[in-house]
Amino acid sequence: MKTIDPKALNELREKNTSLALLDVRTTAEHAQVHVPGVHLVPLDHLDPSTLAGMPGFDKESPVYILCHSGGRAKQAAEKLSRAGYQDCVVVEGGTSAWAASGLPVVRGTSKVIALERQVRIAAGALVLSGVLLSHFVNPAFIWLSGFVGAGLIFAGVTDWCGMGMLISRMPWNSRTGSCSKN
Repeated sequence: MKTIDPKALNELREKNTSLALLDVRTTAEHAQVHVPGVHLVPLDHLDPSTLAGMPGFDKESPVYILCHSGGRAKQAAEKLSRAGYQDCVVVEGGTSAWAASGLPVVRGTSKVIALERQVRIAAGALVLSGVLLSHFVNPAFIWLSGFVGAGLIFAGVTDWCGMGMLISRMPWNSRTGSCSKN
């Protein structure tokens, strides 16, 4: 899978403002901070056939894909590659690396916590709940903590997180609209 450094992509972008930039984060994450000129299509709404109708997104041209840190962008690149896109390029480190490099971003007023942090908060709360419930209510509740731990191991090994997919569909992460270019 091809990757590109955020600074190298910014140099390309400065030379060619019509590059196909795709952000596959949630609408709430996008509203918080995003790369100027990026098209938002959250990963769970990504349909390669619909994308083909968008300006600059043809199957022969490079598509530069961003998410928060790279995991969802890789999934999107695999999905687009299977649909015939010949040049999918994942931006190393995603939007967070872009912003950390001091490159231009659009910042919104959204107060929604990043999806990755939401997953950590939920996992921690479930583990703590399982431990407390097993101590004070019934020892069988320890399985809740074990289940969450196993899920985190699975997510780390496969780079697929069911809890993240579920949380991304929560109302605070799903503002109206699924595509934008800002």
